[in-house]
Amino acid sequence: MTPEIAVHGFPADNFTRSGSRGVNLSRLSLGVELNEPTTSNWTSGTSVKFEHIRPVNNDGRSIARDHDGFPLTCSGNLHDNMIILKQESGYADVNDNSFLKVNFQMEQGLPLVPKSLTFNRVKCAVSKGIKLGPTFLVTSLTGGSIVGDMAPYQAFAIGGLGSVRGYGEGAVGSGRLCLIANCEYTVPLAKHLEGSIFMDCGSDLGSARHVPGNPALRQGKPGFGAGFGYGVHFNTDLAC
Repeated sequence: MTPEIAVHGFPADNFTRSGSRGVNLSRLSLGVELNEPTTSNWTSGTSVKFEHIRPVNNDGRSIARDHDGFPLTCSGNLHDNMIILKQESGYADVNDNSFLKVNFQMEQGLPLVPKSLTFNRVKCAVSKGIKLGPTFLVTSLTGGSIVGDMAPYQAFAIGGLGSVRGYGEGAVGSGRLCLIANCEYTVPLAKHLEGSIFMDCGSDLGSARHVPGNPALRQGKPGFGAGFGYGVHFNTDLAC
């Protein structure tokens, strides 16, 4: 079982007033995965898995509702069950002066067990890097959509290091849709040392209200956010 941080709200049952009061997920998965042979620049894989998901509080106890009394699961019970068919494809073209990477994921919830979630979730990410003399420019665009049954913890979490830097994890929004754009420009400063500036922005495209319980509104998430900043990269070779 793997604990994961959810973005829904605070647990109502036995929450700790001095802690973060975050809702965690206890996830039990069982499945098979088939990776197809790589052809040229393409990779592809298919998997089928059964998932049993329980929201738990900081003490590890199962909870059904958050601090505001809204359900944490799609079923309204202490757990959700789902059978997921996942297809993932990737493309990568890399050379000394540029790269192009594309990743496409589609998950289909199959109604093969009682009260299992039926949904379709799609996510696509495209990134492009170009060498401009001694500098390097990287841009990326990520979009996602989920239709059908869903629990609040399945919403796209926007904000954090993996999406919009400068915000906490999921602090920008959580919705049925997401669109995230990133841009980073890297300049060499010295041997093994690089400086970079970046700008990120992300939006739930107004879909937060369609998430059960509308947790984004209750937690004051804006639904759109942009962040920019700078940093330093130190590159070194590690011998094993």
